Amino acid sequence: MVLYTSPFPNSFLSVLHSFSWGLIFPCYWLADRLVASFVPTTYEKRQRADDPCYFHALCIIITTPIYLALLVASLPFALIGFLLWSPLQSARRPYIYSRLEDKNHANGATLLTEWKAAGNGKSFCFGSANVCLLPDSLARFNNVFNTQARAKEIGRRIRNGASRPQIKIYIDSPTNTSISAASFSSLVSPQGGDSTNHTVNSGIKRTTLMEYKGDNSGSNKGEDSREDKGRTREPNEGEENSCIVRINGEDNGHMSDTETDAINSQAHASSPAEPSLEGDAEISKTPNHKQKEGDSGSLDSCSASQESLVKVHVGDGTVDQSTVKNKLLYKASIMKKTSVRKNKHTDETFDHEISAFFPANLDFLCLQEVFDKRAAEKLKEQLHHYFEYIVYDVGVYSCHSCCSFKFVNSGLLFASRYPVMDAAYHCYPNGRGTDSLASKGALFLKVQVGSTPQDQRIVGYISCTHLQAIAGDTTVQCEQLDMLQDWLSEFRKSTSSSSTGNPEELVAFDVICGDLNFDNCSSEDKLEQQHSLFIHYKDPCRIGPGEDKPWAIGTLLDPEGLYDEEVCTPDNLQKVLESEEGRKGYLVYPTSKNYSSSQKGRKASLKGNGRRIDYMLYTEEGLYLEWKVEVEEFSFITQLASLTDHLPVAMRLMVSTGDDDP
Repeated sequence: MVLYTSPFPNSFLSVLHSFSWGLIFPCYWLADRLVASFVPTTYEKRQRADDPCYFHALCIIITTPIYLALLVASLPFALIGFLLWSPLQSARRPYIYSRLEDKNHANGATLLTEWKAAGNGKSFCFGSANVCLLPDSLARFNNVFNTQARAKEIGRRIRNGASRPQIKIYIDSPTNTSISAASFSSLVSPQGGDSTNHTVNSGIKRTTLMEYKGDNSGSNKGEDSREDKGRTREPNEGEENSCIVRINGEDNGHMSDTETDAINSQAHASSPAEPSLEGDAEISKTPNHKQKEGDSGSLDSCSASQESLVKVHVGDGTVDQSTVKNKLLYKASIMKKTSVRKNKHTDETFDHEISAFFPANLDFLCLQEVFDKRAAEKLKEQLHHYFEYIVYDVGVYSCHSCCSFKFVNSGLLFASRYPVMDAAYHCYPNGRGTDSLASKGALFLKVQVGSTPQDQRIVGYISCTHLQAIAGDTTVQCEQLDMLQDWLSEFRKSTSSSSTGNPEELVAFDVICGDLNFDNCSSEDKLEQQHSLFIHYKDPCRIGPGEDKPWAIGTLLDPEGLYDEEVCTPDNLQKVLESEEGRKGYLVYPTSKNYSSSQKGRKASLKGNGRRIDYMLYTEEGLYLEWKVEVEEFSFITQLASLTDHLPVAMRLMVSTGDDDP
């Protein structure tokens, strides 16, 4: 299947489309700004409350007539542009495929060779997030604003979180799982590759963040650097850019002052300044640490040497400081492991956490509500610093292929570190209300993740979707789930080049990601909870229809509280969501019939741990028979705090192949 790298089949149609959109854009922009000026966010309301001169009200009085006059003047041009733009959509392709052109940063081909070397299998990490990148006037109804700046910052945070090495620090404590060191705040859980790590089952409820400097092998060629490298351990297969740091403690799980001081002397806390979203300027990061010789920067670095990943042992009050000699700043994960007092959910077979960062070595990313085209371009530019392959601007416009007129695309975006082999998009034809104005649908992708010694391709299937959002449309959502299953089955059949007798391809995984707009606890969503999709695909957070696992939390945030000081940063939001009382104040909950319109203080009617409407599903059906797929880690992520009203989710799958490759 040919992947479409441009929205139209020839340059003439592309030029004509650009010309028509150029006529429409001034009217669109003026209308957007006019409406946005009358829909303030809570952040703006708080700022204006401190304005004794009512400066903003004065600005609205002055600018509104100007906007209206310009809007009326631009309408004739917009009408002409619309008459050109609308029929062109029948020739438009359903998505744009973008591949990183900078060969120095492209590594997709290199990743494909890793599967041959892996004896026992390989893990893959998937992420999903609803980022609410609508036109600014519409985004404000969800209490978020400045779509263009948010898009850039969302992309920057995702790539920074995913590009850091996966440093895994376990705290061994027989009596307590608390951490007393004040220099820690949050991160990731273990990845496959080291079999000893899999004994930590559900032992993480919180990961904390520590600044860690890795050795920069390219910048320091002195004797000290060579001696440090001699002491390092090469990561096991499947532990790309990962490091194991194990801390054994007998003092009730608390690090001693000696241990804390020793680590803190090597781990300087750095707090990047939160960017202002007031303007559409380039967002920069200003670490407060002083750059020393050999330092190569912050999380923006995507190329940490594996030789820089050290193994630190802390015990009996002593620390070998030479093993923590460093050159790069990275966030480290603190995971609590107990030998006597076990965590509450000991029956869980995989790690789960609330993390302040996207998982390290994130392989695939599915985003929803990337509706604004300019924001999509800014987001794509940022994500290309980490992901080599991106599919964006997915959907249809006008009356093409769907029953009703579509003003915006599907809002779906897919990013991958592995090569995309095939892609297909389908639009849900049964959208209702305001949802019918968007071409919501499903994006299906086939990616190559490796090859066997016999040159058989190893592939995976990923589906990204966004269902009807209006409450009470149970029948519509169930019909869309039916279509999703049918389209996925057709896509797998049409893109498979294997037969039973001649398996040219081996399927490693089949994953569905997206915002399904229903949860597993609300009584109003019973029909969706019992849909056949959950028979064929597994939800790691779900026990059964109407019941989630105790550690699963909601992914829909209360928009009114997005800018509260308690939750406006990733670390603060993480801390709040770890407590039951905090979740009741800042998550949207499934409600009973005694529903009260007040979000805060409404505790009697709350059920579960919040409305979890963002899903990560996987299946064991249709995969290579001799392989086993199991969840290794599941995360609820707070890194996009104050940028969207949803919590991103991530899942790491381990594909086990046994001792020998097939």
